[in-house]
Amino acid sequence: MNKVLHSPLAAVLCGGTIVGLALGMRHVQGLFMLPMIGTHGWGREAFALAIALQNLAWGLAQPFTGMIADRWGARRVLAGGCLLYAAGLYLMAHAATSMQLALSAGLLVGVALSGTTFGVVYGAISRIVPPQRRSWALGMAGAVGGVGQFAMVPATQQLIGALGWAAALTAFALLLALALPLVWPLDDRQAPVPDRHSQPMGSAIREALSHRGFWLLNLGFLACGFQLAFIAGHFPAFLLDRGLPAQTGVAALAIIALANVAGTYACGQLGGLYRRKYLLAGLYLVRSGAMLAFALLPVSTASVYAFSFVMGLTWLGTVPLTNGLVSQVFGVQYLATLFGFVFVGHQLGGFLGMWLGGAVFDATRSYDVMWLLSVLVGLAAAALHWPIDDRAVARLQAA
Repeated sequence: MNKVLHSPLAAVLCGGTIVGLALGMRHVQGLFMLPMIGTHGWGREAFALAIALQNLAWGLAQPFTGMIADRWGARRVLAGGCLLYAAGLYLMAHAATSMQLALSAGLLVGVALSGTTFGVVYGAISRIVPPQRRSWALGMAGAVGGVGQFAMVPATQQLIGALGWAAALTAFALLLALALPLVWPLDDRQAPVPDRHSQPMGSAIREALSHRGFWLLNLGFLACGFQLAFIAGHFPAFLLDRGLPAQTGVAALAIIALANVAGTYACGQLGGLYRRKYLLAGLYLVRSGAMLAFALLPVSTASVYAFSFVMGLTWLGTVPLTNGLVSQVFGVQYLATLFGFVFVGHQLGGFLGMWLGGAVFDATRSYDVMWLLSVLVGLAAAALHWPIDDRAVARLQAA
């Protein structure tokens, strides 16, 4: 039994489940916006600012949670992240002012996400699973996480309808606390990493920060955060503004999450066959094309579902590819730390996508400017990924 709990498959399944719970709650935040601001009389920008701060706190905390995981093991970080996430959701449910919302949904949940999502989980799996199985493992963990995200959409709709939005948040807080046993198989401290003692952490960070491709990857990842935060946070409200029923927004998020299962697994597999930087550039081009077409065509139920499916296929496929590219160039010894630095760019984009969505809507009563910006940042990301030098650094080549 102990051997099963510490097997690579157990790490993949449990890690994917934790990611699914953490990202699933983040994926459905848009469903809470209108009922919450309706109860408190806030504007959309107040809710958007809190979630934007969440993205920023997540990004700024990610390098530090990565450092802790690389030095003392992923299991401790994941356990603390689950408990902090539960506290943040509980306090969010009882927030009476926009400041309390910013501190709970923004600061606490943001830091918790840095300790419960792919930065820490993928780093642990990359060390536990042999190199020849790494692409499969990252893709499978992402797919399991995608199933969790999908399940959270109808669960959220049912809980809000039956209990109200505050009780639904409390229920999810309890669920995150009960997820603690899932961290047990993610013990990466005993993993046989060839380069574990070959380089100090400070040297690894300096090596990455002096690499031009590392900065290009960081800037390109900003587009991913911008696009995902805008759609996850504002798409249900956008559809209501266009006269579509609330069920269409729920179905759209469910389609995104379901297509993400196939998309993330496929991207993980393709990353083992083709150059990851070209796959990433292609993903951003597909996203930008889908957004441009959706913004220009008349909005209908059919167009919403088609757009959601295409976006879902590219939703989190960027993560195993980006993580794999970092490990390919710099090795896996400090993967959680280095991916954490790359993820800062993603979350700066998430902050801008979420906050600007609310600010632009309150100023113009429209999301048209945001659709255009989303297309432009996607095209820029494709251009930034193309020239990345994806060869292993000289230190690894020599080894």
